[in-house]
Amino acid sequence: MTTTTADPKPASAETSRTPALVVDGVSHSFGDKKVLDNVSLTVEPGAFVMLLGLNGAGKSTLFSLITRLYDNVTGEIEICGYDVRRKPSQALQRLGVVFQSRTLDIDLTLTQNLKYHAALHGFSNREATERARLALELVGLADRGNEKVRALSGGQLRRVEIARSMMHRPDLLLLDEPTVGLDLGSREGVIKIVRDLVAREHLGVLWATHLMDEVLRTDQVIVLHKGVVLFSGGVPQLLSQTGTSSVREAFRAITGTKAPVEEAA
Repeated sequence: MTTTTADPKPASAETSRTPALVVDGVSHSFGDKKVLDNVSLTVEPGAFVMLLGLNGAGKSTLFSLITRLYDNVTGEIEICGYDVRRKPSQALQRLGVVFQSRTLDIDLTLTQNLKYHAALHGFSNREATERARLALELVGLADRGNEKVRALSGGQLRRVEIARSMMHRPDLLLLDEPTVGLDLGSREGVIKIVRDLVAREHLGVLWATHLMDEVLRTDQVIVLHKGVVLFSGGVPQLLSQTGTSSVREAFRAITGTKAPVEEAA
C-alpha cells in the first residue's frame, strides 16, 4: 500500500529492526485466580507466530493486556519499542486487532464500517475512502464495498475485520481465534490472506488458536497452557523436543493433555 503523510508509522531502518511485540514477565490475576504467570514472548517484524492454547489458557487475557483493555501491573509490554503503559498512543497506533467476537455494524456497508474506523484515527473523508478501497482490495472484497455487512458469509465477515485492522497500516497484527466457526474453505482463505500480508507488508503477526492444523512447519510457535508459556520456538524444535511427528502430538506431550486436542470442523 502506498504510504501517505497521514501514516502514523515512522519510516526508518531502526524501526524495522525493533521487535513488533515484546511481552516481558507479564502476570495477571482476576481476584485470587492467576490467569497469566510470568509470560514472555517476542514477535519480530515479518514473523507469523502461532499462540497455541486450549480455551482458558489465557490467550484472550494476554490480548486484552496488549491492547490496553486491561492494565498490566507486572512486567512490560512494548509495541515497536513503545511501552503500552507509558506511551499508549504511540504503541496502539502501530497495532491492528481482530478480536474473536464480531464487532462490525451489520446495517452499514463494508466501506462505511471501514471509514468509521478510519475516522477514529483522524483521517479525512477522502483519505478514509481511499484507505477503505485499498484495504478491501487486500482481502479480495474490492467489489463488495457498497454492500451491507449483513449480506456476507462468516468468512467474508472475517476478511472485512482484517481489512479494518489494516486501515491505519499497523506494524503488528493480533488475531484472537479468527477462524472459529468457519468452514474449511473459509478458514483457509482467511489464513492465506494474513500470511500474504506478512510477506507483502512485513507485518508481525500473533495468531491465537487452539486449532493445531493451522500451524505450518515454518511458523514460530508459543505454547500457552494454564497461563504459563511452556514452549517458544520453531516447529522443528518443538517436534524434536517432544519426540513427536505432529504439532498436535507435540502439544499433547508438552501440556500433558490426555484428551484429544480439538480439531477444526
